[in-house]
This record gives sequence, C-alpha cells and structure tokens, in this order.
Amino acid sequence: MSDSSAHRFSCILAMLALFASLVAFPARAAAQSRTKTTRAPAAAVPPAYKGAIVMNAAGGQVLFEDNADSAAPPASITKLMTFLVVHDAIKAGRINPDTPVAVTSEDARIGGTRVRLKQGEVFTVDELLHALMIQSANDCAHALAHAAASGREEFVALMNARAQSLGMKNTTFRTPHGLPPPSRRDADGDLTTPRDIALLSLALIRETDILKYTSIRLREFGARTRPDPVMMKNHNNLLAKIAGVDGLKTGFTRNAGYCLAATAHRDGNRLIIVTLGSPDSKTRDLKIAALFEHYFAELPSSPISAAPVTAAPPPPSSPRPAAPPPSAPGNSTAPPPRSEPALNPDGPDIRF
Repeated sequence: MSDSSAHRFSCILAMLALFASLVAFPARAAAQSRTKTTRAPAAAVPPAYKGAIVMNAAGGQVLFEDNADSAAPPASITKLMTFLVVHDAIKAGRINPDTPVAVTSEDARIGGTRVRLKQGEVFTVDELLHALMIQSANDCAHALAHAAASGREEFVALMNARAQSLGMKNTTFRTPHGLPPPSRRDADGDLTTPRDIALLSLALIRETDILKYTSIRLREFGARTRPDPVMMKNHNNLLAKIAGVDGLKTGFTRNAGYCLAATAHRDGNRLIIVTLGSPDSKTRDLKIAALFEHYFAELPSSPISAAPVTAAPPPPSSPRPAAPPPSAPGNSTAPPPRSEPALNPDGPDIRF
C-alpha cells in the first residue's frame, strides 16, 4: 500500500470512529437520564383517625370500632357535655331557656372561636346554646358554665359526675369548652375516647333537644341586641351534603387533630359515628361519610325498638337557605362487625 493510500485509509477509519461516537452518545445520555429520574418511594399515607366507633342509636349496639378506647383530647367536642349539663339545669328548674346571662370580663377574655362577647352584654341561655353548638363559641361555653352553676369549677365537677353516670370510664373534663391547657400537655386537659363520646351522643339524642341546635347551618347571633350581629356558620361540613345528617359537633386543636361526633337519621334508623385525631378535615369528613353509607346499608328500614330514635325538627329559616341533601350514594359489601369495612377508598362523591 502506497503512502497516499495508507493516508486515505487512516482518514476513513478516523471518520468512522467519530461517527460511531456521535451515534452512541445519545443512547448513553438517555440511559443516564433514566437512571437519574428513578421515582422515589411514595410517602406513607397517614391514618384517617386515631380512634373511631360506629353505634346504632336504636339500642346502643356497636357496629364497628377501631381504637375506640384510646384516650385523646376531644377539643370542642367537649361542648357536648356542656350542653348536657346545661340541659340538666333547665330540667331541674334552676334556669330556663329564657334566663338572662350577663357576660363577665372573664367570659369576654376567652380566646379561640367565639362570638366576641363583651362585658356587660346580656343574652338568654337559649341564644348562648345556639352559639355553643353552631359557632362552637368558647366564650359562650364559659358564660353558660356560671349560668348553670356557681362557677367554672362547680360546672366542670358536674360535667365529670355526668360522665360517670353515663359510663364514660375513660373521660376527664377540665374545661367547659375544650381549649388546650396552658402547659399544652394532653394529660393536663380534657381527655376522652370515641366510645365515651358515642355514649354521650346517645344520651343527648335520647334525653335532650340538641338536634334542634346542631341541625342549623346558618344563624345570626345578637340579631335583636347588637347593631352588628355575628353570622354563625356550622362547622359540620356534612350538614346538607350527606343525607340525614343533623349533628352533632366538630372539634380541632393542634394536639387533638380534627375530631367529629356525627349522627344521621334515615329510614327510621339513626347512627352515631365518632372519630378523633384525623390529620385534616377532608380526610375526617370523607371517612365518616363513607362509614354512614356502609352501615346504613346494613340496617333494615324502620326498626322496632323500645329505645327512642329522635329525628331533628326542620331547621328554622336562615338568610341563605340550605340546599336539599343529596341522595345516598351506593354502598359496599358488608364485612363482619368490629373490623375495618371494605369501603370505597375515595369515599362518597362529595366535595368540601
């Protein structure tokens, strides 16, 4: 091979090598890119609650429970016992719904959710009860405590005595409103369990007219006495969104999480569902809505029972009428009682 031929052959080999490297580079880059963008493991989904229970109000039968005896802060669900103790005082004749209650400076200083009570204002027991259940007003809870007893200490003692009478074995109340203690330690504040709150809810439905208050979505506070009334909005998102829901009480603090004692009435049946410690309100509401659909599907219509099953009266008119509740969504196959039901993971088709 001549020098010129050898030179041409070397040039051809060099060009082929360059071409091969150019073709191979994109493939190597793509492989490296795929390696770098490997999807990270999915984060663990937090549980829907720390404890839950489903109870049939007709006879108090427990249809489902999960950590139902685990004690936790109930936050504003505490106000259910406040309502019951005030009702007991009304029943005993010590006060009546029209009894005037003068707001004290201590009432006016209570923080959190409130209706901005001012020292010297006067409201009836009935108006304060509406604010207690609809607005979850902490200042009204404190005012009702000194209306129904000599003061906060005696009222809290009555709350705990009533809890014991209902068999609420794992409950201790320390406030009439559920606000956390100054120490922010759970052990220093109100503590209860889903089972105990279900027993309390059952007593309220059987013995009082609480559904008259908890079924109201909107109501003005101070309409007759204040130049600028407070428009109260019920914190229970299930009202008018899940068929038959007419109570009872929500609760939230940072330590307690999102809590709800809910009840609904359909086809002659009434269920009570309590969850404590949900990570957010949407998770809580969807889980409870799904439990309602599942367990109502298991109950026969119009049960015959000696225990009263109370339906809430129609709510009074409000400035913005509530939309009619939607029809019940489909139901899933029933599992054995006392086990986690096979529910639609997305819950019923509702939006909050």
